[in-house]
Amino acid sequence: MIDVLVADDEIPALDELEFLLRRDPRIGTIHRAASGAEAIQLLTTVRVDAAFLDIHMPGLSGFDLARAIKRFATQPAIVFVTADEEQALEAFDLAAVDYLLKPVREARLESSISRVVGAVAAGAAPVEARPDEMITVMVGATLRRVRRGDVRYAQAQGDYARLHTDGASYLVRIPISDLEEQWSGSGYLRVHRSFLVALASVTRLKLGPHPVVTVAGVDVPVSRRLLPAVRDALAAQGMRPGR
Repeated sequence: MIDVLVADDEIPALDELEFLLRRDPRIGTIHRAASGAEAIQLLTTVRVDAAFLDIHMPGLSGFDLARAIKRFATQPAIVFVTADEEQALEAFDLAAVDYLLKPVREARLESSISRVVGAVAAGAAPVEARPDEMITVMVGATLRRVRRGDVRYAQAQGDYARLHTDGASYLVRIPISDLEEQWSGSGYLRVHRSFLVALASVTRLKLGPHPVVTVAGVDVPVSRRLLPAVRDALAAQGMRPGR
């Protein structure tokens, strides 16, 4: 279990995030702060594994708070929580583990907690210590940029790959084998000849005659050949196979 700090100057948002965090069995003690200054004061007296920080707070912003935390001898993993999608790159420049958009969805929060757990298990090393890759996709006749960290899994479709995010999917002209190579070391694992998944988004591994991993509520097949590697990778994150 991990202990966390939640900092937000909007009390309803603070209450909602605390409520969602308490629903996850991996969360231990939750410390609350209604300002950046209060968060700093708390962090000088308690030790937490992760800090969920609102970016736009009066006085010390979430970014200011993250810079202050970087001077601590023991640094918690940082997750930014905001309604402002445009500041994602600056967040990852500060070595954030994740970036949650408001209103926070429970499934998305579960994925973020998995990232935090992985970072804590690796000695609090951030899983995204550099700006996240932005991928150009075609939506109708319009070009759009999608953050790699938002891709839950990729599915092969001939010489193309379909990238699945929360609630949407995008086709890109790149074979899944090339995608696997490009995203090596970024938290993605090949589980089947047709599927590449974000380890942090996996919520269950189900064994049996036809093993699957559950990613964003979708059961993705796992090939027998790749099953040992998949099982080892998930075990490193503290996940045990289910039925």
